[in-house]
Amino acid sequence: MRTTRLLIIAVIILLYGIMNYYIGKRLWALASPLLSPGSPVLFWSFFWLVAFSYLAARVAGPYLPPRLASALVIVGSYWLAAMFYLFLLLGLGDTIRLIGSYAGFVSPSPSEAHLTTSVALFMTLGIVGYGVWNAQNPRVTYHEVRIPKASPELDKLRIVMVSDVHLGTIIGPKRLSHLVTTVNHLDPDLVLLPGDIVDDHPGPWPEHNVVELLSQLKTRYGTYAVLGNHEYIGGRVEETINLLEKAGITVLCDDVVLVKNSFYLAGRNEKLARIMAGKTRLPLARILAGIDRSRPIILMDHQPIDLDEALNEGVDLQVSGHTHLGQLFPNRFVTRRVYEVDWGYLRKDNLQVIVSCGFGTWGPPIRVGNHPEIVVINVRFGCN
Repeated sequence: MRTTRLLIIAVIILLYGIMNYYIGKRLWALASPLLSPGSPVLFWSFFWLVAFSYLAARVAGPYLPPRLASALVIVGSYWLAAMFYLFLLLGLGDTIRLIGSYAGFVSPSPSEAHLTTSVALFMTLGIVGYGVWNAQNPRVTYHEVRIPKASPELDKLRIVMVSDVHLGTIIGPKRLSHLVTTVNHLDPDLVLLPGDIVDDHPGPWPEHNVVELLSQLKTRYGTYAVLGNHEYIGGRVEETINLLEKAGITVLCDDVVLVKNSFYLAGRNEKLARIMAGKTRLPLARILAGIDRSRPIILMDHQPIDLDEALNEGVDLQVSGHTHLGQLFPNRFVTRRVYEVDWGYLRKDNLQVIVSCGFGTWGPPIRVGNHPEIVVINVRFGCN
């Protein structure tokens, strides 16, 4: 198993290096006429430092000074997005040039390659610039949900759901403060945080600011959370649970609670917890054993998976995140095929599912083709 994992990692690093070498060669060909004769060593040294800064932070981050680790994360995060679009655009441009040369429309020459590189570079700068702005301007998305089951003490419920915050080096106290202020203005009855609250990359653990800010969330019936894959990837499960509990947030790990004697709220453990930390994920039937199924059941599950299981166990509403809607276009074409619903609303018989594309970002602090969001779910009980 370990040999297989090391082989997979080696292949990924090799492919990553090939992609970057392809980009570097094109950038060097464009820039070299403008640089001095002794500049290749400086160019390639700087290029590989930037290209592998994120991986270096992931591997060596715990052993580096916090500021240096954070700087490598930030530089590497932006490069991941730039690399993604440079590779796509250069590949598209070269494909068009190749087809054109075979068809006789284009004569292959260095000037044509330089033009392709220049266009790809300027387009990438524009896309990344827009993506940075877009990622920092979340929208509020609204859903209206009717649950046939009656609630003894409530006829309606206003839920504010915020998934995939990814607190850490990129999403810091300033963004979290804005999030808390926005959520409080929405006047929630219940706040749900369905996973990836904390990012997995190395860096300072911002416990004091996070606890202070999260404790300012104002709700009528409480704030609840489940863990996501990034809490497990980063190995900070216990730290995250302690942090959230200090802020007055209840973490549900394969557990269920009765809220205001009116509806059940269940939270499932992350699907990947077994692989990453040897933690079990209980069957939903076991989690919900012994509850009154005539009352509404709301489920938090970080990933929008096992929907048939939720349907069979009488769940009325499931809320999830995780997908980021691909975060960088055109990745949504992948998430759309992987998940039955990768964003928005889905109804399966009596089960209703709402998936958020998330508030924060993983890796590149950039969103293209989607918007960060805070989700408001207005629930009415006892009506079809």
